[in-house]
Amino acid sequence: MVDAHLERIEEREDDLNAFITLLEEEAREEAKEAERAVRTDAKLGPLHGVPIAVKDLLGKIEGVPNTLGAKPLENVVANETAILVQRLKDAGAIVVGTTNTPEFAHKGQTDNLLIGETPTPFDLNRTSGGSSGGSAAAVASGMVPIATGSDAGGSCRIPAAACGVFGYCPSFTRVPNKHRPNMFVAPPFFQAGALSRSVSDAAVMLDVMTGPHPQDPFGLPDDGIDYVEATNRSIEDLDIAYNPDLDGLFPIDPKVKSVLEDSLEAFETLDANVEEVEIGIEQTFDQLWDAFMDHWSVTMAGINEGVKIEHGIDMYADHREELPESIVEKVEEGQEMGALELGAHQAQITDFYETIHRLFEEYDLLATPTLAIEPPSTEYVSGPPEINGKERPSALGWFLTWPFNFTATPNASLPAGFTENGLPVGLQIIGPRYHDERVFAASAGFERVNPWSDAYPPQ
Repeated sequence: MVDAHLERIEEREDDLNAFITLLEEEAREEAKEAERAVRTDAKLGPLHGVPIAVKDLLGKIEGVPNTLGAKPLENVVANETAILVQRLKDAGAIVVGTTNTPEFAHKGQTDNLLIGETPTPFDLNRTSGGSSGGSAAAVASGMVPIATGSDAGGSCRIPAAACGVFGYCPSFTRVPNKHRPNMFVAPPFFQAGALSRSVSDAAVMLDVMTGPHPQDPFGLPDDGIDYVEATNRSIEDLDIAYNPDLDGLFPIDPKVKSVLEDSLEAFETLDANVEEVEIGIEQTFDQLWDAFMDHWSVTMAGINEGVKIEHGIDMYADHREELPESIVEKVEEGQEMGALELGAHQAQITDFYETIHRLFEEYDLLATPTLAIEPPSTEYVSGPPEINGKERPSALGWFLTWPFNFTATPNASLPAGFTENGLPVGLQIIGPRYHDERVFAASAGFERVNPWSDAYPPQ
């Protein structure tokens, strides 16, 4: 299996640029050890011998470069293995490489000054999304069956939609992370996630990756969720709220909306109830956008300080020419941000959080588009300037994912179908906090009615 996937990587990597670091020799050695374990009747884990890819962000592997997609860090080597990666390896998974990401996962397209851009396998002139675009493209093109991602504004769900795979962002801290030097994580809630070709494959990953760890002070306790079992549950009588544009905050391409709404019939086939509703969002787009971007500015400034502490590298002062201007601007804004200004944004976030959780007092799930448009051309820095004849409201105006990083909820993107251009459309499913099993049940039911396993680019 490892040889077959490494051969596939060799065939497709020149086109997709999905990997930052390949671990061919290490993977083959681990494959031989996995064979010996089978022959000697050793105890085997649920991912025994399965080749996987790890996003070069939260996916530290001891002795392997950990660049975070940034050129100033191209020579940094991890001195430890991340909790989630160790859990996958303990379950028998074999890491074949680390995948491409924009610098510090700071945008919804995967390109950087380190190795360049990763397109979607469906059209090499269009983006794979971001920031887990390398992982999503690798899964979609058959380089690996499963891969890890991370999500602070849609970084699992955006590339899942752009590459036609399943992307999952769990309830906040369901997957533990050792955030250092600052272990206190603030909104937008940042989480590790999974990318896979099937819902059941992601369920196996979540069964392995979740559960508390003493190095994460916010880690959720083990509440006994069996993700694989959840994929077999009935969703009869589930009440699903549908909102196509978050109460008009996002313009939506009619081609995307048409595919999405046709796909919702799958839930009704399973005897769930789908109702188009108003969510009751009181904030304007600009209020939410300002809150998100100012928190990202503080995050970027914090990353710069963290890299100085951990690696002795002052990226902002000494390596500005190796960083995109968008990062430099955010670091500067974050350094100047006042606590009271950030606090005012947090009040807006709190109101939005309350609105979404009030919706879940009446409905079991919320369905929206993942992206407002088809995967955009790689020539766009921030997506197209117009959507459905309306000016795109901001750089974040073409994906409907980032508001739900304010809510700490479990969120998924499912392949809903294809536009007339043969490009994938994603359906975003949001569940109440802690109810990850409900999102998996609905996602697996949808997949049974609308299977997508045969819809990938020619192999």
